[in-house]
Amino acid sequence: MIYKDFKGMKLSALGMGTMRLPVIDGNDGKIDETAAAKLVDIAMENGINYYDTAWGYHDGNSELVVGKALSRYPRESFYLATKFPGYDLANMDKVEEIFEKQLEKCGVDYFDFYLVHNVCEMNINQYLDEKYGIYEYLVKQTKNGRIRHLGFSAHGSCEVMERFLNRYGDAMEFCQIQLNWLDWEFQDAKEKVELLKKHHLPIWVMEPLRGGKLAALSKEQEEKLKGFRPEEGIASWAFRFLQSIPEVTVILSGMSNEEQMRDNLHTFETEKPLNDQELAALFQVADQMLKRNNLPCTACRYCVSHCPRGLDIPTLLELYNEHSFTGGGFLAPMALMALPEDKRPQACVGCRSCEAVCPQQIKISEALADFRKMLAM
Repeated sequence: MIYKDFKGMKLSALGMGTMRLPVIDGNDGKIDETAAAKLVDIAMENGINYYDTAWGYHDGNSELVVGKALSRYPRESFYLATKFPGYDLANMDKVEEIFEKQLEKCGVDYFDFYLVHNVCEMNINQYLDEKYGIYEYLVKQTKNGRIRHLGFSAHGSCEVMERFLNRYGDAMEFCQIQLNWLDWEFQDAKEKVELLKKHHLPIWVMEPLRGGKLAALSKEQEEKLKGFRPEEGIASWAFRFLQSIPEVTVILSGMSNEEQMRDNLHTFETEKPLNDQELAALFQVADQMLKRNNLPCTACRYCVSHCPRGLDIPTLLELYNEHSFTGGGFLAPMALMALPEDKRPQACVGCRSCEAVCPQQIKISEALADFRKMLAM
């Protein structure tokens, strides 16, 4: 196992994410505790010492199962991370109640790592609002040792992350972002890495395989990559890419079965960053994947000045591309919630004025209609 230095600790470069634990009968809220405990055993035996859970994972049961599985080991033998669930605005005034319950659910007296969860457009104003006392409470818990290291996770834009860091950056010790070779450009991950580098914050990675999409390429794409590293599995390319970014400390992977666990453990026996030629090949594959599914909006914004409803069409098309490529998910709906109702896809009247001036000849009205259907599913 590769280990990374963090404030005098040796953290396993591969961390076990627990959002995708094995379940019974396809019911996400019903974790197979025996299978999950076995995965933890394999992880511990092979040097993984970082475990990441959260209040909402598996309908609230992840913290319970992870805490129970880890309770069989000495407390000092692992690092446990969980998060304040600000993805649900109804939780904003419950920070103390939730934190105390999390300690109880996990069966611990302190958390090694605690994150302000999912800073994004939807909740940034609430996170910055002092009336909720979230920041003050968590800093207090850090000072009294019940939180050893405080950080935050973000799915929002660089602008949102910058707002959060400008207010609370002095207390943040690390940041967790969605980072992989597909999102390097697609989700502005490169820009986010630069932002965190500027703030001297080490990076924790979530979604290194983008929910498994980066482990299932076309035969042609696989052959292209195998030509460089015939001994590497396709999934390992995602991890080798992240090993090429010096600011990355912990890479979280949600391993749902023993095969995935052992495959990842094998990859993390060695550190083999990609060279420039390999990175170029990987980004070519990313371009192919995105062009096949995405609308070619260049954000020229000609359409905006012609929209009678004043819609920010480039932003809506960017969210459409994300939602379409991912096949759903929460990122686009979450971002749309931050917009006024009269600025969402539903506000499009289908007049096609935008299409008359679109250099890319995108059928914008049809895309927004399709977006509405996807969001309603």
